[in-house]
Amino acid sequence: MNIQFIGNESNPEYAVVPIAAYRELLEKAEMLEDVEAYDKAKAAQKAGESEFIPDVVVGALLDGENPLKVWRKFRGMSQAELAKAIDASQAYVAQIESGRREGTVKVYRSIAEALRVDIDDLVESQTRA
Repeated sequence: MNIQFIGNESNPEYAVVPIAAYRELLEKAEMLEDVEAYDKAKAAQKAGESEFIPDVVVGALLDGENPLKVWRKFRGMSQAELAKAIDASQAYVAQIESGRREGTVKVYRSIAEALRVDIDDLVESQTRA
């Protein structure tokens, strides 16, 4: 590789490289950033600081399915189990999931805690225009 250094002899300040070499270096630097981000995400997951959400869950949310229902199913809970966890009836949970009834902020907080999600994960998509 033909590299030209610019600066004084004892202290080069710049290196001029062929464009092909520059592009290769740039690609390798981007790959290294991707590997570092992946390693960081895996370490956070292993430490219990984050979790990976399957694409089927993300797809269901993006398709407009009821977030409460999507997260409940992802956590492997029945409506009755969730209702018990939040001290409510199964019918009430079913009505919120179907949109026939609106839950209170207190109920959504309880649901979010039981499902281990942020309250915004349950209501944000419902309030977007």
